Amino acid sequence: MTRLKPRIIAFFVFWPFLARAATDLPTLWAERVKCTVAVEYVTETEVARQPTVSMGTVIDGYGTIIIPTGAIDPRAATWQLKDFKVFLPGETESSPGVYLGQDAFTGWHFVRADEKTREKLTPVTKFAAAPRSRPLALADHVWGIGLRPKDEDFMPYFLQSYLALVQSLPQRTGISHQDVAAPGLPVFDRDGNLVGLAVASFGQSYLQFSRSGRPSPVILMNVEESSAFVLAEDVLPHLGRIPKNVSGRPLAWLGAYGLEPMDREVAKFLNLQAQSGAVVSEVLEGSPAEKAGLKARDIILAIDGKALPQLKPERVVVSFIEREIERRAPGDSFPVTVLRGSDRIELKAALGEEPKLIREADRKYFDRLGLTGREFVYGDAIERRVKTAEPTGLVVHYVKPSSPVAVAGLRQDDWIREIDGMETKSFSDAIGRMAEIEKDGDRPEFVLLVSRGGETAVLRVKLK
Repeated sequence: MTRLKPRIIAFFVFWPFLARAATDLPTLWAERVKCTVAVEYVTETEVARQPTVSMGTVIDGYGTIIIPTGAIDPRAATWQLKDFKVFLPGETESSPGVYLGQDAFTGWHFVRADEKTREKLTPVTKFAAAPRSRPLALADHVWGIGLRPKDEDFMPYFLQSYLALVQSLPQRTGISHQDVAAPGLPVFDRDGNLVGLAVASFGQSYLQFSRSGRPSPVILMNVEESSAFVLAEDVLPHLGRIPKNVSGRPLAWLGAYGLEPMDREVAKFLNLQAQSGAVVSEVLEGSPAEKAGLKARDIILAIDGKALPQLKPERVVVSFIEREIERRAPGDSFPVTVLRGSDRIELKAALGEEPKLIREADRKYFDRLGLTGREFVYGDAIERRVKTAEPTGLVVHYVKPSSPVAVAGLRQDDWIREIDGMETKSFSDAIGRMAEIEKDGDRPEFVLLVSRGGETAVLRVKLK
């Protein structure tokens, strides 16, 4: 009896899959590339207009697009973000887009395409309608889409790999053997079902050798492609979190600062090896956490009566708590179980509205002096370890190169406490004095007292 060689048997076994893939994949590709776009916008600074491009996924029939968390500088004020444009893959012409804001829980930024462009787009949800016969498993084939740079007309290209690992970070995240999609773009299985959304690539550590022979560690990160993607089960339920305004408010706030995962040795000492926990470093002044009775060095063990999940790496538990807060709204109440010393204590926390953020702070640019001053906000008080009721003054947001203040040594994030020996008690007070100096063409110089890294410095700014 003649026996078929193993290679021939394998060929016949896998031939149906290969034939189907060869037949169907181009069709699947042509349909699914329509749910991807490139989004370009301009950040208008004091002296320049900086263009930025990000990849985005279409989520509904209204032309709503989500782009990744890191696509927009968190320090940029929303009024600095201008001229949003939407590009279809492989096309040179753009259409106008509107920035809708950022959702704190998912981190996504939302943009909406104009009505004419919507007709050419396909929501990614269309490819999630068919239920999967089984959950995504290790070694499953996955594929996705990348877009070339603008100077190559955002030409789409194909990426594929196999699922190598699934972790809770705290979102369920798949990690493929090779890069599988551009950050912000969808990932599919071999049948074309949506299985996830690519996120920023993880850095990979390498050793770099010099001529001296001593290796030094370096981290390389691919910003155009990624092997990591949040699974569809953690993406689809949140696509409706479109911000109500460009500031993303309302924003829930607890005020437990500097959370750290519970140390393993501490957990062992407290007989909590099977329990996850997060240690509170500080409770912020006037915060909902303070009002709820939370104290520094409390160990958070449970939220809403549910023990914190055991996640690896352990630091992910901090992100889990932050997301539990961000998915709620100001005014929401929930129980928090903490360990204080050897006692378990049940607290009731009522979330508040997060204080004004740096990106929301009022700003004023002084062209002749060469700086932008911004309002002192709650986060500045926390960073500088001062009481929020103390005089606030002015924080330097931008220093123009070679300007009078730059020559004097002023730096970004310096806190201006005094102007010409007079204390600055508020933002309006500070910019009023700076405006007087700005318009006084006969003034030869002025003096600033600034706080920097906990130390003070006196700067003499020469105007002539």
